[in-house]
Amino acid sequence: MANTFFPKPRLSTAQVEVYNHEGYLISHHDVLPPDKFSGLKTHFEKKLAALPDGSRPEGMDVPHFTDPALFEWLFADEVLDLVEPILGSDLALFSSHFICKPKGDGRRVPWHEDSAYWKEMLEPMEVATIWLAIDPSTLINGCMQVIPRSHNTGRQGFSDYDPVDASKNVFPTEITKTQRDEDRAVACELEPNQCSIHDGRIIHGSKANTSNIRRCGYTMRYISTATKLRERAQEYHKIYLARGRDLANQSYADPTESYGDFLQHRLKIGKRGH
Repeated sequence: MANTFFPKPRLSTAQVEVYNHEGYLISHHDVLPPDKFSGLKTHFEKKLAALPDGSRPEGMDVPHFTDPALFEWLFADEVLDLVEPILGSDLALFSSHFICKPKGDGRRVPWHEDSAYWKEMLEPMEVATIWLAIDPSTLINGCMQVIPRSHNTGRQGFSDYDPVDASKNVFPTEITKTQRDEDRAVACELEPNQCSIHDGRIIHGSKANTSNIRRCGYTMRYISTATKLRERAQEYHKIYLARGRDLANQSYADPTESYGDFLQHRLKIGKRGH
């Protein structure tokens, strides 16, 4: 069904230019109609409550592999209309991730590039991520921060990394200090149902959440169907045709199916996070 709640295009030419130049864009407009956003938040709360004892809520990676209901939001026209001006009209869902920092002890996200986790997966490396705020996301509770224009450096999304304390960080490595300029960081502060959009190669991270306010976001990641999921990556990852045509002669997963066995295989070979 066509999006009738928000007029198209959802991004202006000027906003797309900002995104391409800076590597990110912040939107303080609602992403979803109120009832649809409320449905997503309710769905998330049920998933959070069902996490096994001892599981960290920051690590709810690729939940759509085993929860087809999420495609109600991942394929929503209101969402796809945000990335179409950036990637074109032929779109595939690459991945999604609930990253929830509980109040008091939400872990820090080290400075990183998403592309560093995907270097063997995609050709070309062109991913647009919608970071949809489920909760308020501010400097107080550890909102995402980005370093503008870091997607267009000579490293092109593949910086060098050093180890960090895995008990205090969501990821066990961080971009080498000399290769990131934290003084230029911009905070992506959002209210619920607002979003930022960022290029897969931009340097970003977030501080620990020591506040008394939970911070959760849902990252929805999209590629053009001209972007190829490499053959080796198909052993542990699936993509889904979201809109338009296939442009790279590749296979897509069925959004009505649950891939529990596939997810277990993915975890077994160590593919966690991003």
